[in-house]
Amino acid sequence: MINITFPDGKVRQYEKGVTAMQIAESISSGLARNVLSAKVNGEVWDATRAIHTDAALQLLTWDDAAGKSTFWHSSAHLMAEALEAIYPGIKFAIGPPVENGFYYDVDPGSHQLSSDDFEKIENKMLELARQSSAYVRKEVSKADAIQYFTEKGDEYKLELIDELADGSITFYTQGNFTDLCKGPHLPDTGKIKAAKLMSIAGAYWRGDEKRPQLTRIYAVTFPKQQELKDYLYLLEEAKKRDHRKLGQELELFMFSEKVGMGLPIWLPKGTALRTRLENFLKDEQIKRGYQPVITPHLGRKELYVTSGHYEKYGKDSFQPIHTPKEGEEFLLKPMNCPHHCEIFAHKPRSYKELPLRIAEFGTVYRYEQSGELHGLTRVRGFTQDDAHLFCTPDQLKGEFLDVLSLTRYVLEKLGFDNYTAQISLRDPDNKEKYIGSDENWVKAEQAIIDATKEAGLETVTELGEAAFYGPKLDFMVKDALGRRWQLGTIQVDYNLPERFELEYIGPDNQLHRPVMIHRAPFGSMERFIGVLTEHCAGKFPLWLAPEQYVLLPISDKYNEYARTVQEQLARYDIRGIIDERTESIGRKIRDNELKKIPFLLIVGEKEQEAGAVGVRKQGEGDQGSMSLEAFREYFQGLL
Repeated sequence: MINITFPDGKVRQYEKGVTAMQIAESISSGLARNVLSAKVNGEVWDATRAIHTDAALQLLTWDDAAGKSTFWHSSAHLMAEALEAIYPGIKFAIGPPVENGFYYDVDPGSHQLSSDDFEKIENKMLELARQSSAYVRKEVSKADAIQYFTEKGDEYKLELIDELADGSITFYTQGNFTDLCKGPHLPDTGKIKAAKLMSIAGAYWRGDEKRPQLTRIYAVTFPKQQELKDYLYLLEEAKKRDHRKLGQELELFMFSEKVGMGLPIWLPKGTALRTRLENFLKDEQIKRGYQPVITPHLGRKELYVTSGHYEKYGKDSFQPIHTPKEGEEFLLKPMNCPHHCEIFAHKPRSYKELPLRIAEFGTVYRYEQSGELHGLTRVRGFTQDDAHLFCTPDQLKGEFLDVLSLTRYVLEKLGFDNYTAQISLRDPDNKEKYIGSDENWVKAEQAIIDATKEAGLETVTELGEAAFYGPKLDFMVKDALGRRWQLGTIQVDYNLPERFELEYIGPDNQLHRPVMIHRAPFGSMERFIGVLTEHCAGKFPLWLAPEQYVLLPISDKYNEYARTVQEQLARYDIRGIIDERTESIGRKIRDNELKKIPFLLIVGEKEQEAGAVGVRKQGEGDQGSMSLEAFREYFQGLL
C-alpha cells in the first residue's frame, strides 16, 4: 500500500500502481469525469499514469491552469492528427499550449495552408475527438525514436531527439497519430468537445531566421461548446476594449517610429489622466510617511553590477552608453532600487530614522524584443510607482502589512476588486537564477507568508516567480472580461542591503543591516493605464476622467452662455470642454458619446433663461434639466 496525501492534508491508502483517475473514481464518479490530469509531488502527470510510491496528489480540472494546459497540449496532438489525415506527408515541429489555447508549427510541404482550410480541419478534429481515443504514453529508446522518425522523414523531430538523453524519451499515441512528447495528456480525446482555429502565421524553426520557415497554426479548444461561444464573444468584446484602439480614439497616447518602438508619448488628455493617478497615490503616500525623491534616468554600469541587475538584466537592457572618457560606461536604468540604495547610503543612519520610506515615479528601460511589444502593456520605457522602505527586522512585518493595505486600497479604488494574491517564491531547483544566501531567502519568504496570514489574505503560491533578489507578493487582477493581469507587487529583500553594504546604528551603538521592501501598487503607469482602459472600456471613473463633461450649445448664440457655465463649473472643481462646432445637436450628442465623456450638458434658450443645463449621463441617457447648483450636488454624490 502507498499513502496519498491530498491538498487539504488528509491521507488515504491505496494499492501501489494506482492512478490518479482511479483515486478520483474512488471519491466520486462526478469528480472523475472532470479530472484532466494530476499533480504528483508537484509534477503534472497523466491521470492514467501509475503511482508507485507515497505521494502528494492534486487532481486537476478545467478550473486549474495546469488542467487547461494539459487539455490544450492534448488538443495540439489532436490537431496534428487531423492535419496528417487531411495532408499526408505534413511534418511537425513543436506544438505547445499557450495562455489561451495552443499552436503547432508545421511544415506543410507542397500543401498551401490558409484560413480557408480552418473549418475542414476543425471538423476533422471533432470527428477524431468523438472516437474517444486514449492518449497512450510509451517510453522508447533513443535508437527506436530515431528509427521511427527517420522512417517518417521528419527531420524536425530527429533534431529534437538528438538533444535528448537516452532513457528520457517518451512517445504519445492517440488514434493513428504518434508524437515525440513528454506529456502530460488527457485520458482520451473524448473530453474535447469544441475546437476553433484562430489564426495562421509564419515562424522560423527554433526562432532562427536562417532556418526553414514553418507555418504556425493557433487554435483553442473547450470541454463544452457553450464555453467556445462565450470565449469568442469575449474576444469580440476585447477587440472593442483594446486600449491601443481606445487610446487613439480618446487621444490618450501615441507612438512614433521616429521616436522609437515601445516608447509611448502621452498626449494632453492621457497626461491629465496619468497625472491624476500619480497625484492620488502621492497624496496617499504622504499620509503614510513616504518621502518623495527623484533619481537620474541612467547610472554608471558599476552601479548595476553591484546590484546584480547587469548580470540578470544585461541581455534585456539597452546596451551600455560609452562616454568620451576612456572606459566609462553608463546604462539606462532597468530598475530604481540601486539609486534608492545609494540614497540610504549617502549619510550615516540611526535606527531612530527607520523605517525610511522613499518613493519615486521613476522611469526605467528594458530592451524588449520588437515582437513582444504590445501597446502600453509591453513597452521599452515605463514609469514605476516605485518605493523602497528600509527598516529593522523587527519593523518588517508592520511595514509589510501597511504596504499591503495601501496596495489593496489602490486596486479597489480603481475598481479592481477581483484579484488573487500570489506569493512568488524562488525555484529551489534552480537557485543560480537568484542572488543571496539560503538563510536570507528563508527569512524573506517566511516574512511574506506570516504577514499575509496575519492580514487574513487568501493566497496562492508559485515557485520560480520570485525576483532575482527576493520573494514577492504579486496581485493577479481579473478585469471585466475575466482576464488575469499582474499589477501591484510587494517584495522583501535582504540581499541588496548586503550588496550595497547598507548599515544603520542600532540602540546598542553597533552597526546593523536594514531590510528592504520594494513596492509598486500600480506596477507601472503604462501597463496599469492600459489594463484600466480595457477594464472600464474607456469609461474611466468620474474622478479620473480627463474631461468630466462636454457642453453642447444648441446653436452658436448660446456659446457665450456655455462659457459662463464652464467658468462656474470650474469653481466647483468640475472640468470639461465646450463643443462649439456648427453641427446639429443630434450630431454633437452622437459624436461626444463616442468619446466616452461622463456627462453631456446641453444648453439652449430654456437653459439660459433658467441658469441651468440639460444633463445626459454616459450609458444612462437623459437625466433632465438641473440648475448648476443641483448639478454640482448630483455630480459630487457620484464621486
